[in-house]
Amino acid sequence: MQKRTALLGLLAVTFLATAQSQSTGDKSRKPHKLVIQMSDNDPAKWNLLLNNAKNVQEELGAANVDIEVVAYGPGINMLKIESAANSRIAEAIKAGITVTACENTLRNLKLSRADMLSDITYVPAGVVQLMRRQSEGWAYLRP
Repeated sequence: MQKRTALLGLLAVTFLATAQSQSTGDKSRKPHKLVIQMSDNDPAKWNLLLNNAKNVQEELGAANVDIEVVAYGPGINMLKIESAANSRIAEAIKAGITVTACENTLRNLKLSRADMLSDITYVPAGVVQLMRRQSEGWAYLRP
């Protein structure tokens, strides 16, 4: 009986905390989250991705959406210093979009962070980052 009472109490506290967070409009979490995969060495796809991200921010409001671009495999070329998309990547970062590079790809291609654009972030494995984001409820897009 004590276990049941304790469990009911725990459930009540959890329910109240969730309800309070929702009713007060927890500002620490944005209502929309989008993770975008880039695994192609194709400047046309890079531009499509960046256009998609910008359009999402314009439609939903940049303050209402978290966007993360995850580049790995041949798509890592989008994030290299000499990339044709380097100025657009800088604009995206300035607009609040997180741009992430896969360290597995860097290692496999014998690239270093010095070869990459500044202000990007890094994860050990790009595919795993995509999996994590999706399991956290992020919408997924592959242009």
